[in-house]
Amino acid sequence: MKTAGVPGSTTTIPKQFALINLLKAGAAQLIVLHHLAFYGPMSDAARPLMPALVDWLDQYARIAVQVFLVIGGFLAAKSLSPRGEPGIASPVGTIWRRYLKLAPAFMVAMLLAIAASALARVWMDHDSISAPATFWQVLAHLFLLHDVLGFEALSAGAWYVAIDFQLYASLTLLLWLSGRIAGERRQAGLVPVIVLFCTCASLLYFNRKGDWDVWALYFFGSYGLGALAWWMSDPDHRPGAIVLLLMTIVVPAMYALDMDYRIRIAVALAVACILFGFGRVKLDRYAGGGWKVVNYLAQISYSVFLVHFPVCLVVNAVFTRFMPDQAEWQAFGMLTAWMASLAAGAAFCRWVEAPLGRALVSFTKPAAAPVYVAKAVR
Repeated sequence: MKTAGVPGSTTTIPKQFALINLLKAGAAQLIVLHHLAFYGPMSDAARPLMPALVDWLDQYARIAVQVFLVIGGFLAAKSLSPRGEPGIASPVGTIWRRYLKLAPAFMVAMLLAIAASALARVWMDHDSISAPATFWQVLAHLFLLHDVLGFEALSAGAWYVAIDFQLYASLTLLLWLSGRIAGERRQAGLVPVIVLFCTCASLLYFNRKGDWDVWALYFFGSYGLGALAWWMSDPDHRPGAIVLLLMTIVVPAMYALDMDYRIRIAVALAVACILFGFGRVKLDRYAGGGWKVVNYLAQISYSVFLVHFPVCLVVNAVFTRFMPDQAEWQAFGMLTAWMASLAAGAAFCRWVEAPLGRALVSFTKPAAAPVYVAKAVR
């Protein structure tokens, strides 16, 4: 991360992508609230008190996952090939580092989900509670293959971690392949063209086929829009080319929406356009009290995503077993579950995700700087 120094001082002030943090923080809250509304039973009891809100959270808040998909592509492009140049030094090592970043904390969260289901099963009988986990089911989750192999997810949102890994691996392999094609020639436009082709294939075909929703190709349209938004928003581009570059993002997505309107793609396009315009804007990490909250919520968003469902499941069971069935009490239970999810996410980030990241740092450091132009073997 780049830092800005204070003139005449050795102190550096880290800067963060302000808009990205705001989007991540907001989307994470919507995902928690969606699962609270969708899985019940507290939401079923609370619905008469606020039917429109519960119904909206149930039906539409899940679309917030598109924010994470687009941001994921945006940041992956920034990390893997900032200038959109072909080639990558070690695709296997890069994919392995991504796995180590995602999977260890994910597996701890899955163990918590197993424990939460066992506890909730004592106090209530509800279809949101998973069946007791099997060895092969846990093993499939360890390798992020649970959906591909047809195993029931141990926690809501487990599918996204597997898809994020697939998408990152796919972009890594596309960069490697483009390097093999380009050889020693610098073809800066090759990578965006290949990613644009894959994005169009997803938007126009794979994303319209529900059977593909366990594979990266189904979601690559949104992810690719994010990657293209990073490359096309390069400030070194001439001002006159801005509109043309923006059309590279807008036209394929609009055509796909005209062919088959999907609100998830409309949201992905809107987020990609926002990132195209403002995604590179950085603010001081501590610029204003409000941004402190936003930055912190963004920092713990992955942990909140991982642990919120076990927390919500246990709170649902407690309020179902021990609290009155009145709408007011159950609405209070939803609020309690939301706040408890944030607290658990903060604790998980501090005592699980961050320590695991530090412990695995020696396994995640690249052996050498990325090579973006392939070299011929002599």
